[in-house]
Amino acid sequence: MILDYEPGDKVTNPNNKDWGIGQVQSIIHDKVTVNFENAGKKVINAKNIELKRIK
Repeated sequence: MILDYEPGDKVTNPNNKDWGIGQVQSIIHDKVTVNFENAGKKVINAKNIELKRIK
């Protein structure tokens, strides 16, 4: 699996749009840590949830 984002990128979680825009903090294997404006820091399993990068 190739992830389309890296630390510092802005992303959204299509399954939880109310979390708002998040900034990728780190990526370790399939675990992506994102700090969302409305939900705080979340660790996302990239195998289960596909984050959308904001270009």
